[in-house]
Amino acid sequence: MNAISSRQQDILVLARAQGRVSVEDLSARFDVSPQTIRKDLNDLCVRRLMSRVHGGAVVASGVENLAYEARRAMAQGAKRAIAEAAASIVPNRASLFINIGTTTEEVARALGDHEDMLVITNNLNVATLLYRHPKIELIMAGGPVRHADGAVIGSSAVDFVRQFRVDYAVIGASAIEEDGTLLDFDYREVQVARAIIDNARQVILVADRSKLERTAPVRIGAMAEIDTFVTDTVSSPELRNVCQRDQVELIEVGGLDDDGF
Repeated sequence: MNAISSRQQDILVLARAQGRVSVEDLSARFDVSPQTIRKDLNDLCVRRLMSRVHGGAVVASGVENLAYEARRAMAQGAKRAIAEAAASIVPNRASLFINIGTTTEEVARALGDHEDMLVITNNLNVATLLYRHPKIELIMAGGPVRHADGAVIGSSAVDFVRQFRVDYAVIGASAIEEDGTLLDFDYREVQVARAIIDNARQVILVADRSKLERTAPVRIGAMAEIDTFVTDTVSSPELRNVCQRDQVELIEVGGLDDDGF
């Protein structure tokens, strides 16, 4: 499945701000035919990012996460840039946790040239990316595997993570509120994320700007528990002030489209 276009990204931003978008309004806004907009909306609905209603579409539910492949397709250029910036923070010969998320997976990909590292993860996709690297020791958490995205979750994974004390944690979040609250969809995943945060000396949060336009029902924690927040851009003055107040290093890699330009 191809990455979503920059226009489709803009449609998603509008839908999340307004709750609903119409074919007529979008056609006028983007100066394209209604047929083109209908195709855009159909593509977004196939990815489970939106749901069609009469005359337009609404954003997908805030109580259920987007499908894994849909999340992987979103903001690919920004995720790659975020991942490269995050990977550059982690030195050789470091130990780190990497948890669930399509952006954390990009960080794993960007760590391929590092040496003498210990990586502990509950993400099967991260393990698949790193297990062939001879200079990276990989440890995989055990427990039930979530079919949707290869996440290892539950009490067994929590107990496993608590055996370690590592230099860095690279974590994601499904949603970030303007007051710095970090949110996710699955309380079992959040329990693992909490254990990861509690057992790392430095915590790196990686998330693109779309996470500020979403909501989710389960609280992971607060921005005050993060050491470094790597993102493409922060448009919210309130969240920027929260980072400054809580002494969170904010790294912005700049706005990028899906092709990375």
